[in-house]
Amino acid sequence: EVQLVESGGGLVQAGGSLRLSCAASGVDFDSYAIAWARQVPGKERAGVACIDKTDENTYYIDSVEGRFTISSDTAKNMVYLQMTNLKPDDTARYFCVADLGTCTDDPTPHRIWGQGTQVTVSS
Repeated sequence: EVQLVESGGGLVQAGGSLRLSCAASGVDFDSYAIAWARQVPGKERAGVACIDKTDENTYYIDSVEGRFTISSDTAKNMVYLQMTNLKPDDTARYFCVADLGTCTDDPTPHRIWGQGTQVTVSS
C-alpha cells in the first residue's frame, strides 16, 4: 500500500527557504512519478514540480523554476522539495502525490495524495 506523509512546512519570511519532505512508503520509484502540488483556499490543486524514473526527469512550473528543486532519496523512500527565495504567492498547502507512470502521463486511478503541509510566506 502506498502512503505519503509530508512534513517541513511552516512560516517563513519572503526571501527565506524551506525544505519539504515526503515519506513515500510502498512506492517503487522506477514505476511511480512523485510530484508536489499546492492548493490555496478556493482554488484547485496545481502541480508545482515532479520527478520520475528514479531522478532521470524533473519538471517545474515556470513560477518556481530556478527557486525550487525536487529530489529523491530512494534508499530512504523520501522525496524532497527545496524551496528558496520564497514569495508570498508561494503560500499554500503543499501536497505530495504519487502516480504510476511518468510526470507527463495523464492521471491514473492509482494516484495517491498525502495530507499536505502548510507553507506560509510573510511579506
